[in-house]
Amino acid sequence: MTHEEAREIMEKLKVAHPNAKAELNANNPFELLIAVILSAQTTDVRVNQVTPILFAAYPDPAALSKAPLEHLEEILRPIGFFRTKAQNIKKTAQRLCGAYGGQVPESREELMTLPGVGRKTANVVLSNAFGVPALAVDTHVFRVSHRLGLSDAETVDETERDLNALLDRSLWSEAHHLLIFQGRYVCKARKPLCEECAVREHCRYLKGRS
Repeated sequence: MTHEEAREIMEKLKVAHPNAKAELNANNPFELLIAVILSAQTTDVRVNQVTPILFAAYPDPAALSKAPLEHLEEILRPIGFFRTKAQNIKKTAQRLCGAYGGQVPESREELMTLPGVGRKTANVVLSNAFGVPALAVDTHVFRVSHRLGLSDAETVDETERDLNALLDRSLWSEAHHLLIFQGRYVCKARKPLCEECAVREHCRYLKGRS
């Protein structure tokens, strides 16, 4: 894959998904951080259903740090792994208060010290909350990148490195959203909508099926 072809794919995806953006609802870095932690192995739609209730009760790190675990579990019950996530967001709020003055840190290294925060979550927060170029690789980005030949890597971290090397840094955050939208709405895992795909001429997966 050349830089030119990768850029061409992104241009076509921009036309296909002009409104590609984060679909988690959040009003500030704290809300975004918590929402992304909650979104692991759960749809954004489901997370958006519980976060208004959560943030109405616990609007900031100080409040969340003191929340009864049983009440958090009750609020988060509709989403997957709600018990673990309840523990993680409470511990994250406590760490934010204890180590960062109640503020969400703006570095990947510091974000990844928070419970429930891995590299993908840190990248999403950096990109969407602080405008730092970052390309988070979730299951959609991983699948679409491999089907299009943007990466042959076996891990998400290696896939991120491949994409970062192919694309200009200024495109990383936008590419993240474009690839997610492509994977979520067109290049689905089980039944991809190949006839509707704007980049099917680049697709190794489609060529392998024909």
